[in-house]
Amino acid sequence: MTDIPPGDLAQQILAEVTAVVEVGIDVEDVTITKAGRRQLVRVIIDRDGGIDLDLVASISHQISEILDRPAYESSLGDAYVLEVTSPGTDRPLTTESHWRRAVSRLVIADLADGTSVSARISSVADGLVVLQPEKGEALSLPIEQLLRGTVQVEFNRSEKE
Repeated sequence: MTDIPPGDLAQQILAEVTAVVEVGIDVEDVTITKAGRRQLVRVIIDRDGGIDLDLVASISHQISEILDRPAYESSLGDAYVLEVTSPGTDRPLTTESHWRRAVSRLVIADLADGTSVSARISSVADGLVVLQPEKGEALSLPIEQLLRGTVQVEFNRSEKE
């Protein structure tokens, strides 16, 4: 097999990994970058309720079996680094599942009308996101009106919130 361009290779790996992971786990992205003489294959996964180390280990094993096939050997070589990770707080909220997984978090939401609002996500269901600003009434917005959201890191947030 000849070398596959990195972008095409990442898409091919994304498709194969998505096909084998259990239902309810989203494979958000696959990137391939040079790391010295090796390739770094980064796979970002997420699911409702978050991910834990047992899940990361299980999925890492499944992905390793895919990447160790001869079909990938000429493109990745025999020395690659696999990193399976979660999206982290800096991932922009762009899909309904992103917004749903951030319920109760404080966000800055960029709206389709060019404005932004700082609010806590109250709920997400059936294409609607309910945002509760610190002052004022809740906003119930169709997901199409939300261009992106940025989760705000709160260091002093109590467990009750």
